[in-house]
Amino acid sequence: MPSATLGRHLITVRLADVPTVTADQMRDVDRRMIEDFHIELVQMMENAGRNLADLAVALFDPLDAVVLAGPGGNGGGGIVAARHLANRGVRIAITRSHADDDLSPVTAHQVEIAQRMVIAVDDEPREASLVIDALVGYGLRGDPAGRTAALIRWANERSSPVLSLDIPSGLDATTGRIGDPCVRATATLTLALPKQGLVDTVQTGTLYVADISVPRDLYGEMRIDVPALFTEGAVVRLEP
Repeated sequence: MPSATLGRHLITVRLADVPTVTADQMRDVDRRMIEDFHIELVQMMENAGRNLADLAVALFDPLDAVVLAGPGGNGGGGIVAARHLANRGVRIAITRSHADDDLSPVTAHQVEIAQRMVIAVDDEPREASLVIDALVGYGLRGDPAGRTAALIRWANERSSPVLSLDIPSGLDATTGRIGDPCVRATATLTLALPKQGLVDTVQTGTLYVADISVPRDLYGEMRIDVPALFTEGAVVRLEP
């Protein structure tokens, strides 16, 4: 059952009525947010992670969850979600795909916060009633490799539902090419706008989109016609 908070506001919009973007367009959105509007990456990350935690509780109401976190912004958003879920009483563990030296500065900052909160950061993933996939975002090029690939395979072997952040790890955000390996998500919470590669693939599961506070003027400058998606809440279900 949906949580009372999110359930009151979660609406459904037809995917056909929402523009999709390529990975390059999303990079431009992120760049413009920082350079033109001074909305910093850590703010976007906080919005993404809080909305991911909201959706995790609304859809799955987990007793415990494991977050698989990559070294970049996607992983940072997953770690933010871990913080919010821990505050709501969910037993949380984080498993990272990369060591400290390979983390982006904002993601390393999120790891430090989680450690100060005494959230478990494990070398190997533990069994949980929900798996949160925050390994790779829209910046993927080619097939996942190494430990990232091993964690994707681990997630796919679980019977627990998998909730992916922005895009299932291993899926090309622009072309929809399914990498080897690629997460098979139960649901995906994409950010700002759906990526083109999420459409018409079973890897996505049920698709949702979350507000990360992109100014409407920014879309206007890019000549992307975006409807007012978030008038009733920060998360919207996209109906095929």
